[in-house]
Amino acid sequence: MPSFTAPDGTRLAYHVLGDGDGPPLICLPGGPMQASAYLGDLGGLSAARRLILLDLRGTGASAVPEDPASYRCDLVVADVEALREHLGLDRMDLLGHSAGTNLAVQYAARHPERVGRLALITPSVRAVGVTITGEQRVATARLRAAEPWFPEAFAALEAVVAGRGDDAAFRAIGPFFYGRWDDVARAHRDAGETYRNEAAGAVFASEDAFDPDATRAALAAFGAPVLVLAGETDLNTPPPAAAEVAALFPHADLTVQAAAGHFPWLDDPARFTATLASFLDRA
Repeated sequence: MPSFTAPDGTRLAYHVLGDGDGPPLICLPGGPMQASAYLGDLGGLSAARRLILLDLRGTGASAVPEDPASYRCDLVVADVEALREHLGLDRMDLLGHSAGTNLAVQYAARHPERVGRLALITPSVRAVGVTITGEQRVATARLRAAEPWFPEAFAALEAVVAGRGDDAAFRAIGPFFYGRWDDVARAHRDAGETYRNEAAGAVFASEDAFDPDATRAALAAFGAPVLVLAGETDLNTPPPAAAEVAALFPHADLTVQAAAGHFPWLDDPARFTATLASFLDRA
């Protein structure tokens, strides 16, 4: 498996999928601090682009760093830059999913000249200071009211929003994160739980990890094309919040994938890959 050395000496692994035309697409997983395996091949996107999936430090095949403080999001930006240098790319197309978009936007803010295109998939909003209210999440959840699992999941969501959510409640709201709560979604949820480094995730968003004002100011001058892709029923990042993220960039397109949750490449692979391929190949 290919690997490279981060500035602090930590050995980091990445996975290469596909042999599509065009420059590679560097993919940053969420979690936070979840191994990149849960991304799969992004619904078949590897047929259009060669995907470089980074295992963030302490996840997947990457080594555990000596200093646990180095899991902090703003510090992990240096790992992304080290990967670019290792690959010999002057500029790179960059995709972040969920919590990984915090890392992607901080990289873009710090190294704008190194980004060709930026794709933010069901983005987390921590790094840019967008607020998502409990009411927004509840309203998004109600779009699924006709589904058989809804009553139990919605009761758990109300407990979470009220600050009474325990581990069982957070697990019970799992169906809201998928456009279809079927065997594929259940298997993906269960596997994903094994990929996450919980200790690293607790540090990822710790104090000083984010400076939303500075990041927003830098993104306001970001010149590269940006795609923000939201899932219509995504409880984690409802479309209004994704629209606020898109509005921070001078050249951003917002796409809301119909009937999709937090993992849109699972819900409708053909639609997802067509949207991404069109964005990445646009002249």
